[in-house]
Amino acid sequence: MGLLDILLGRSRPAAPDLDRLFALPSAAVPLEAATGLTPTGRGAVCFATVEGAAFDQTHREVRALLDADGSPVDLSRDEYGYSWLVSRRDPDGLADLVNDLHAVNSAMEVNGFGPQLLCSLAVFADPDGRRLALVYLYKRGTFYPFAPLPGAGERRDNPLELRVRAALDGELPVERELNRWFPLWGAPGL
Repeated sequence: MGLLDILLGRSRPAAPDLDRLFALPSAAVPLEAATGLTPTGRGAVCFATVEGAAFDQTHREVRALLDADGSPVDLSRDEYGYSWLVSRRDPDGLADLVNDLHAVNSAMEVNGFGPQLLCSLAVFADPDGRRLALVYLYKRGTFYPFAPLPGAGERRDNPLELRVRAALDGELPVERELNRWFPLWGAPGL
């Protein structure tokens, strides 16, 4: 950062820290205690859609890596034009799911697709069918909860999201700016 940036009050965004994903398994304990939500074994990495041979090669590498470990991974596109690499694990295998998410993000970053990475998420649910995603914002290095209301169209369960934020305070770096808690309508697993 240069002197002009300092004088004009500009700052550089924090560098992504993918190792923060590894805090998810320990954060699942206070999350379950506070809300009754447990891991579903579903997780995904979202990125701006990329075309071309380099991305196809990266996708093949990721798929080979995760398939060799026994985790099926699928590529899908949502109605908004974003791509999702989706991993499915046993609900008791949150640590394995986090490893998958980390591997996908790392492979994309190493192969030059870091600027296209948007977020990663791990899905949780309770016995009543209520779902919540803990979303990792790649470019901010922070997490936030996203809880769509079941059967209510595009409406969120804001009280649950705020309860989750309180439960995870000190467990995960939670995004402080609520306007960055973007809705992920149609995200895999939700």
